[in-house]
Amino acid sequence: NNGIEIATEQYSPCRSVFDGKVSEPYSETDITNPLSVYGQTKLNGERKIQECLDNYFIIRTSWLYSEYGNNFMKTMLKLGAERDELNIVSDQIGSPTYAKDLAEVILNIITNDAKDYGVYHYANKGVTSWYGFAKAIFDISNTKVIVNEIPSTAYPTPAVRPKYSVLNKNKIKETLSITIPNWEISLQKALSNLEND
Repeated sequence: NNGIEIATEQYSPCRSVFDGKVSEPYSETDITNPLSVYGQTKLNGERKIQECLDNYFIIRTSWLYSEYGNNFMKTMLKLGAERDELNIVSDQIGSPTYAKDLAEVILNIITNDAKDYGVYHYANKGVTSWYGFAKAIFDISNTKVIVNEIPSTAYPTPAVRPKYSVLNKNKIKETLSITIPNWEISLQKALSNLEND
């Protein structure tokens, strides 16, 4: 079998502080309910910061990737070069986030000496599945590989993963005047930067 199912812990679907049982983007004030120990430790960390500090920024993000380290984009490129066919989960929904975009938001908060403390959500604009994300990676990079959609049930894992992990970004856009690029535009930049390294 040349196929491989992709939805592992390192790509963060099981790290959410939410349970993914809704169909609308999560806001900062929505009730948290992590499905995994990892997600619970993240929530515990948030709570400890809030207990210890009056002034803080907590930024929740999703499906983080970049040209560096190990992440979904780089793994797809590696597997796409090695295999003829891949099976990718299509019923987990989220927003891929380019790490450089997130870093720029953090730098913006620091350099502008922002005082609007609190919890914020940031991810690139737009929504897709892991399958859609993989297809975009292969299309933009001109990687020739057959990609099959599979349900999460075809790839059982020890950690339960939320089906829906889209974040509502209205607060960070309005409060901190942040412009959020579309995930596909940012993916093009990341792939271009990877080629030029």
